Amino acid sequence: MARFEPQPTKRERERVFVVGVDGPTNTLWRVEESLAELTRLVQTADGEVVGSYVQRLNKPVPKTYIGSGKAAQIAEDAIAQDVDVVVFDDELSPSQQANLERIMGKDIKVIDRTALILDIFGRHASTHEGRIQVQLAQNQYLLPRLRGMWSHLVREQTRGGIGSRFGQGESQLEVDRRIIRARITTLKRELAQLEERRGEQSKSRRASNTYRVALVGYTNAGKSTLLNALTGATAYVQDELFATLDPTTRALVLQDGRKATITDTVGFIQKLPTMLVESFKSTLSEARSADLLLLVADAHDANLDEQLATVRKVLDDIGVTEAPCVLVLNKCDLLAPDELAHLRSMHPDAEFVSAATGSGLSSLGYRLTREAASSDSSITILVPFDQGSVVRYVHEQGHVIHEEYSEEGTIITLRADDRMSRTLEGLRIDKVV
Repeated sequence: MARFEPQPTKRERERVFVVGVDGPTNTLWRVEESLAELTRLVQTADGEVVGSYVQRLNKPVPKTYIGSGKAAQIAEDAIAQDVDVVVFDDELSPSQQANLERIMGKDIKVIDRTALILDIFGRHASTHEGRIQVQLAQNQYLLPRLRGMWSHLVREQTRGGIGSRFGQGESQLEVDRRIIRARITTLKRELAQLEERRGEQSKSRRASNTYRVALVGYTNAGKSTLLNALTGATAYVQDELFATLDPTTRALVLQDGRKATITDTVGFIQKLPTMLVESFKSTLSEARSADLLLLVADAHDANLDEQLATVRKVLDDIGVTEAPCVLVLNKCDLLAPDELAHLRSMHPDAEFVSAATGSGLSSLGYRLTREAASSDSSITILVPFDQGSVVRYVHEQGHVIHEEYSEEGTIITLRADDRMSRTLEGLRIDKVV
């Protein structure tokens, strides 16, 4: 076990400052909007934001991110307002974090958005796989920051001379590095095994010709509520960021009787830490292998366009580029009629629903049925009487249009997708009913 096991940042209702930099690189999200989201993240971690700071710079200062003068001002204000934590909106380098900690003083924690998100993920991961994924990301984040943790021991060696910068702290640093590297290797191995098992399960679903739908979207867009509304499931729902991390798959019967599965995946967020994306790739493979993606977004959110752009970028980063995608704008019950009309004009191909009230779900169900049948073709097969299992398979996995009996066996005309058509190729006949 690592000497420095990643720890949550929680202390009951910690008082927090949030800090961001506004500059030319802020092309998608305005800094005020990004800090507002950071505030929601702090609240999700049970913190209370009591101050917000924006430093306008062409680019972050290499040593202290915001400049030593601004950092000193924030430190003074933090002491005056009894602040426990200062959270920076971008990922800090290990040296930036160490320098800021020296300026803020030992009684004030300095963390960045990445550490905060990792903390929230650590709180909400409930399955074995989810916990492994979070632990891997936490250890990868922690590894380059160990030197700063041991710098206080190095400074205690005051005798000077050659070699005075090494010794107890430095040797322990190397020990901890080895421990964490070994832990990372172990976690990666466990994840690879789980990913292999998930791949086998995915192959089984593909072999069964079950149509697979995946819900993707920005965090707190209402994906779990939509899953429950479509399937009658009872997936955990909470009005907070990253309420659920672990994928949930439920059975769904489409309007034409076709069987399908629908999977709720982890929500995305802007500036999602790279190590988290890498760690959750096995979970997100559900999106890569889906026949259809439902991109769920909060129609009522002022940052709708920015959120959609963020989700599409993450999907591109994990290689989800080929599956058909339907935009589902949720929470439409919160929109005024003119706002809804405007969104309909901006997104004419989207489905407009309220998972909470049920509005629009019938239309969405029809859209799912239509998408599932889009690649179907009508085929007629003759099944010998001694192959009753094929008849059951056709009724379970296909859409039977007509069925009759002949001396040779059962003649069935059905709608079948490409995979089923290939499976039944040897039984096809020319008869069309």
